Amino acid sequence: MSAIETAREAWGAELPDWVEVLALECDRTSQNKAAQRIGYAAAAVSTILRRKYGARTDAIEDTVRGCLMRETLACPALGDIGRDECRKWRRKAGAFQNVNSKHVMMYRACNHCPIHLDAREKEAS
Repeated sequence: MSAIETAREAWGAELPDWVEVLALECDRTSQNKAAQRIGYAAAAVSTILRRKYGARTDAIEDTVRGCLMRETLACPALGDIGRDECRKWRRKAGAFQNVNSKHVMMYRACNHCPIHLDAREKEAS
């Protein structure tokens, strides 16, 4: 059974567009290569496709939307960036690190950004 067939069977009519794109990427390359491309384990991809992932899928969704679907967001500091890159900076902005000037700039920008603040509210609920 192909990855897209697996996803359609597991998700039915509720199949999210990003899961469909992930499944199609698995069929185009392989599950391992698709997982490597988005930076997750093949087991995580498998459980997403089978609708058995036991945790929140926000991070994987943002990564798929950024890496595979090329969706962008308007970052107040960097301009248009991929959703996956935005998530990486938001994660780094959780703690101040004076590594270099870009980290300092992004710490300040992310902690005042509406996208970051909305994500925090969602995580808290």
